[in-house]
Amino acid sequence: MSASDHPVRACVGVCMMSSTLLVERYLETLLEGNRQGCREFITRQLAEQSDAARLYFDLLWPSMAEIERLYRGDRINTATEHLATRINRSIADQLQPYLQRMPANGRRIIITCAEGEPEELGAQMCADLFEARGWMVTFLGGGVPNDEILNLIGHQQPQILLIFGTLPGGVPQVRALIDLIRGVGVNPTMNIMISGGVFNRAEGLWKEVHADLFAATAEQALTLAENATPREAQIVIPGAPKKRRRRRRAAALAGAC
Repeated sequence: MSASDHPVRACVGVCMMSSTLLVERYLETLLEGNRQGCREFITRQLAEQSDAARLYFDLLWPSMAEIERLYRGDRINTATEHLATRINRSIADQLQPYLQRMPANGRRIIITCAEGEPEELGAQMCADLFEARGWMVTFLGGGVPNDEILNLIGHQQPQILLIFGTLPGGVPQVRALIDLIRGVGVNPTMNIMISGGVFNRAEGLWKEVHADLFAATAEQALTLAENATPREAQIVIPGAPKKRRRRRRAAALAGAC
């Protein structure tokens, strides 16, 4: 069988033309469901460059994004998406102990995400990387009610809340969570960052839900968080009339994605 006849290789060749050979080879192994091959691949790469964070940025993250793109475009089926995502997550678990640790910086971040294995993977990688950079990390995953997130924010007083991997149908819930946090004023100087999911595909949607920061990748999220200044606190006057907020654009963008 020639390389062009190989179904996985052909898919990778078409969809990864602009990617590095390294990502292409790793993605091919992922899509074949070769768990041992992926473990051996990452072990070799770690031995060659010893910078685990760069492997997160340059290998695991783009592979995760490409798997999502292939699945959304009906280029791979659910079984392939599930097995590739789970292998990628196991590789992140394998790689995490090798991240270089920086001293604690006294800053805290809470990370939550949409429900689903791909969303959990992206959020987990963000948690790993922030922790390695000295942040105190609370990783909630998906499915946590808004009121419980609010209570945790009030208790921990983090500098950043990161909401990752929102699905199109979850945009109103993200808007509701942000409005709840701002309306109660439980941590008025905390910045709310959005990353991944529908927000990576719908330009400007993060502004429509009143977030403070947007990062398309984990590397961007780290840079933004480390350079962000505390949000200017806004005084909430009980009983004061609220400004009418436009929701049509956010709903239209979510529906289109």
